[in-house]
Amino acid sequence: MSQKPKFYHPLRVRYNETDAQGHVFFANYLNYFDVGLLEYTRAIGYVYADMLTAGVDMFYAEASCQYKWRAYFDDLLHVHARIGHIGNTSFTFEFAIYKQPADELIATGQIVAVTVDARTEKPVRVPDELREAVARFEQ
Repeated sequence: MSQKPKFYHPLRVRYNETDAQGHVFFANYLNYFDVGLLEYTRAIGYVYADMLTAGVDMFYAEASCQYKWRAYFDDLLHVHARIGHIGNTSFTFEFAIYKQPADELIATGQIVAVTVDARTEKPVRVPDELREAVARFEQ
């Protein structure tokens, strides 16, 4: 990711998200990405329920995380998110997590989602409404 996404959602590390070493358990970063993804869709004005209403669902096809540093209990994190690429039947969320107040990069990653017909579960074109909402927000 070349530039920090403008959207972020603040998140405070809870004790149960840490491991025996005292830092955030690695798998929780994917949960943080998912929270960032949902909050991003709220910010752009096109939420998951809108997609379902249009008869379209999405499946996560791929997820990755690159760990840069550690976060600990009670750290304040900013989960930056955006849709960085929209293809024909898939789109890619990009993430960067920064620890505050130093704005220290903790993790980066992505989630690739495939859009499918909600009834048949066959791939369909990414809804134009989502494309337009992203374009308006990201400009």
